[in-house]
Amino acid sequence: MLMATTLSFSFPVFQSTPLSRRVSISCHSSNSNNETLRVAFAGGGTGSNVYPAVAIAEELKTANPTCQFLFLCTPDSVESAAISSAGYDFASVSSPPQNLLFFPHRLFKSLIQCLCHLRHFQPDVVVGTGGYVSFPACLAAKLRGTNVVIHEPNSVPGFANSLLSFFADAIFVAFNSTLDSFPRNKCFVCGNPVRLSIRNLVSKVTAMSHFFPGSDSGSRILLVLAGSFGANAVNIAMLNLYYQMLRQDSGLYVIWQTGVEAFDEMDSLVKTHPRLYITPLDWTTHILSQSINLKHIHLKVLN
Repeated sequence: MLMATTLSFSFPVFQSTPLSRRVSISCHSSNSNNETLRVAFAGGGTGSNVYPAVAIAEELKTANPTCQFLFLCTPDSVESAAISSAGYDFASVSSPPQNLLFFPHRLFKSLIQCLCHLRHFQPDVVVGTGGYVSFPACLAAKLRGTNVVIHEPNSVPGFANSLLSFFADAIFVAFNSTLDSFPRNKCFVCGNPVRLSIRNLVSKVTAMSHFFPGSDSGSRILLVLAGSFGANAVNIAMLNLYYQMLRQDSGLYVIWQTGVEAFDEMDSLVKTHPRLYITPLDWTTHILSQSINLKHIHLKVLN
């Protein structure tokens, strides 16, 4: 018979800030092996919600190789692709409906699905990183008496994390300015977690050969990130500037990540250029581009 035990869950702090500190949360484990921490993650909708969850899982796995994880996410989404690519299991939760009239029914359905997934997995703690799926997952955890931790990766919290903050056991934020949006007695400033695949960098020569075969590894690189779906203002600005920049500077190479929804349109409008690499959301971009000396250029976008 499984007995309830108490274990200490220490959430890793990834960035040194004046308010950074470590916290231990008392979790009741129903596992026969009280050294095995079972963590469920819920978040998605955009890359900013799912990648922190993957990074936290990697950090916990490094600290305790016996940890077991389950990711709750919507099927055929940015988060499911990223989680599968990282080698983790996930359980599907229904996507939010397009028609808001059906939202209450879909939310209730998602809640029931999360309750079933959590009952099967028996997590010691549920970590929500924002986005639609994090709300029913964390609510289901609370209904089961499971500890809930949320991480807010953005400076302005989303709707889900704003609601979850009222019953979360601990809230981790990336920026000091975000503290005013949550109950301060629960908050810890930890920064945004960085995945091991990015920290374990490949060589600059390997990175350059991936994007621009035969190029000089000492060349300057401009990396443009328009987000997982595609920031329209960034893409339009690049569309107006990229060819002029490449023509004026023969030593400049451009990696332009448009976002999945904007890629087809941008790709049809740009001219092919040997020093331009355009991609919707190439998972290797996040790994390899870190090894290249990036030139930061501020683009002023006029509305």
